[in-house]
Amino acid sequence: MSTYKKPIKAQLVPVERGLLYAFLLILVVICVTPFFMMLVNATRSAAQINSGFTLIPSSHFMENLNSIKEQANINLYNGLKNSAIIAFSATVLTAYFSSLTAYGFQFYNFKGKNFLFAMILLMMMVPQQLGMLGFYTVSAKLGMLNTFYPLIIPSVANIFGVFFIRQYMASVIHMSLIEAARIDGASEITIFHKIIFPLIVPATATITIMAFIANWNNYLGPLLILQTNNMKTIPLLIGSLKGARVAQNNYGALYAAIALSIIPILIIFVIFSRYIISGISSGGVKE
Repeated sequence: MSTYKKPIKAQLVPVERGLLYAFLLILVVICVTPFFMMLVNATRSAAQINSGFTLIPSSHFMENLNSIKEQANINLYNGLKNSAIIAFSATVLTAYFSSLTAYGFQFYNFKGKNFLFAMILLMMMVPQQLGMLGFYTVSAKLGMLNTFYPLIIPSVANIFGVFFIRQYMASVIHMSLIEAARIDGASEITIFHKIIFPLIVPATATITIMAFIANWNNYLGPLLILQTNNMKTIPLLIGSLKGARVAQNNYGALYAAIALSIIPILIIFVIFSRYIISGISSGGVKE
């Protein structure tokens, strides 16, 4: 008769634990300090920045932003609106259609399935910059230059999103779950929305964060497509500040513009990171 032995958990002695915490604390300080310095400098005037380093915020943030509008004639708020339209629309399309496509690849058998998935893996290895000439040509032929459509519609076919979510599905969802739902009379679209999608929230949240950051920070695509200032995104406007007089004379204005541009990224990360953390240990079916 065999007896169950409780597994022994490895425990750190106090000295090792203290060294580990100290090492992690040093890493946190190294990572956070440059970011915090940028936020502090965004609130300081040019004279205060030139006077030396400090970790105490000042009260010139709005003044720095207004100086960009007055001296460089650049409307950062309009750029934020344009970036938000593109990033949010493209992210929603990426998250939904990547999940739907991954579901089809994982749980359906059709002719050419393995070949198509191999092509997806192959396309992941091709740098995006190689297709920019064709991307611009097609957009021009379709009359979509200086519009948001070429920057949003291609997000329907996000190669990495399909690959990532399919691999997650393979690890947490068993085919018997889908077969049971079919026996109960659920339609395929109901199975995806009511059963599969809630189980892949961690993977979808991860892709959502990655897609939003990629679309928000996208510089080359908008640079090719968007031509007028009122259509440009926040990365293009910040890039144009490099040669502006206000950025050369007032570093606080440049810091303020950069700080303003990263606030939406922080918000998205805070919202969706909890879904990743809460879903790491979740699974579909116990075998």
